[in-house]
Amino acid sequence: MKNTHLVMMLSTVVLASCQPTGSEELLPTAPHSTARVASCPTPTLADIEQISIFPADNPWNMDVSKSPVDARSSAIIALLAQQSPRLKANFGSGLWEGAPIGVPYVAVCGNQPKVPITFRANEYDENYGDESDPGPYPIPLNAPIENNGADDSHVIAVDVTNKKVYELYNASRTSSGWAASSGAVFDLASNARRPEGWTSADASGLSILAGLVRHEEVKTGVIDHAIRFTLRKSKVSPNYVFPASHKVKGGNLNGQAPTPMGMRLRLKANIDLSSYSPKNRIILNAMKKYGIILTDIGSDFFITGAPDPAWNNSELTQLGKLRATDFEVIKMGAIK
Repeated sequence: MKNTHLVMMLSTVVLASCQPTGSEELLPTAPHSTARVASCPTPTLADIEQISIFPADNPWNMDVSKSPVDARSSAIIALLAQQSPRLKANFGSGLWEGAPIGVPYVAVCGNQPKVPITFRANEYDENYGDESDPGPYPIPLNAPIENNGADDSHVIAVDVTNKKVYELYNASRTSSGWAASSGAVFDLASNARRPEGWTSADASGLSILAGLVRHEEVKTGVIDHAIRFTLRKSKVSPNYVFPASHKVKGGNLNGQAPTPMGMRLRLKANIDLSSYSPKNRIILNAMKKYGIILTDIGSDFFITGAPDPAWNNSELTQLGKLRATDFEVIKMGAIK
């Protein structure tokens, strides 16, 4: 799939659809609750943090801080370090080229009307309807589209009542629903993966929501999952590894340094985080404990999050002090 994210500029325009709730003060670290969401039929993004985003033993939520390093890690990192990429937060506050910065998502209740989904190709990408979950989906017609409908145009809705997430790729509105190149429905209470070889709204076949850096989650004081990241196509192998289910036509054919979809990196334990802000330390500590998972083609070492007016863009740019050589590759299973 295509992904042509550009380096982001700072802006102070507020994204009204992602208004923060509550105080900006970081709360004590606490696990996500599985309690019933009480605010329906008007759920907020904060309500999503009251449900578990997949079970505790899901790969997204796996503690890899003590996991062995892949024997090919040094060779892989050397390949990834070409062109000297720096870690980049592909999310923030305000606008870049007129669009909110990051992948937006909305919360809905179980009674949200479902609308038809039409799978189609267009000038941006192909029709992956044969690898998609059929509609209808409970996605409101006023749900925000990533980058206002340019590039990957992801659309995500989380049903907090039934604990499901609905994700579309290359989406656009129709008169009564949505058109998209692909779509996937994930049961957040299940570890079920996509069928082998199937894509999702992400090239890897994984959920996008599960890997987003979400400000409402950071406000709780902890990120308890791996984070989604991208690499340029020439650095990605035409393969995938668990937990991914789908590969791309990547340009890396180096068998000594494979970089398949689903590859997980970990920020090295000895990286000093004392100079970073409290919010950045939350993000970076998650990279040490849960890692970052390659899920799509894009710019090198871009980590993905959701737009929110509460992000401090200048603060997020400090993540750029980190380079590929500050990471190591977690031991991979069978590469397909």
